[in-house]
Amino acid sequence: MDGMDMQRTDHPKKAGFATLIGRPNVGKSTLMNHLIGQKIAITSNKPQTTRNRIRTVLTTEEGQVVFVDTPGLHKAKNKLGEYMVKAATMALADVDVILWLVEPKATVSPAEEEIAKKLEGAKAPVILVINKTDTIAKEAVLPVIDAYRSLYDFDEIVPVSARTGAGCEDLVQTIFMLLPYGEAFFDEETITDQPMRAIAAEIIREKALHALQEEIPHGIAVGIDVMKERPGKNIMDIEATIVCEKESHKGIIIGKQGSMLKKIGSNARYEIERLVEEKVNLKLWVKVTKDWRDSDFLLKNFGYDKKEL
Repeated sequence: MDGMDMQRTDHPKKAGFATLIGRPNVGKSTLMNHLIGQKIAITSNKPQTTRNRIRTVLTTEEGQVVFVDTPGLHKAKNKLGEYMVKAATMALADVDVILWLVEPKATVSPAEEEIAKKLEGAKAPVILVINKTDTIAKEAVLPVIDAYRSLYDFDEIVPVSARTGAGCEDLVQTIFMLLPYGEAFFDEETITDQPMRAIAAEIIREKALHALQEEIPHGIAVGIDVMKERPGKNIMDIEATIVCEKESHKGIIIGKQGSMLKKIGSNARYEIERLVEEKVNLKLWVKVTKDWRDSDFLLKNFGYDKKEL
């Protein structure tokens, strides 16, 4: 009896890793940002925005979930693509819960069937998360559930809207229900294991994705050259280089009289300032490096290192 009372008052906590998988552009990063209540992963309406496995941490009364956001599962066209697919596939191993995000469509595409095949060997429980439910009528969710149920034996199915936050609390409760008991991996102040330099580089890349035309974004990377505090002042100096693959792209990124680069810079500065909670002096350069997406050395330089997977 004493032991049982101890159990009640002690409230054992849960802790584990939850990975988000799905096709590009289903809203994985938006959902993860919403669940942790802070923007860490960059988002855009262009596919393949996320290139690395990004870990963020949610700590509540119940325990701790470490979310692993992955690049979308897709067919690789170059070494960067191969890196992204490997990062997404490896995120299925050694996790405690898998969240498979899908759009609310009652027809299952061949790409979704491929993901279902990849999940067949998964040891962790799988939650089907039907995202973007704010875009359909309530009764339209049932046919989507039926279509996916015939594809895979899910442990749970949770409809959500990452944009409005509907269903997100239910999702967090469901994740905790499936997590094992254990000690937290990070202290409760931690929101991500990404270094600030990496987050700053990704924010600049996001602002470029938002501002630029369709054909350029896949071919850009951002490297942080300088990131340092000014002694005795509440100011951070950041110098960064946007790398693109063609001279014509460089002109578009800079824009007429530098207008595009200025727009990217001011949007990025605003968001980095919110994150570091101090003034930021941001300088951006643009450089052409042909075929960087097929160079192992340059990929590593921009933070996509196969050895770290």
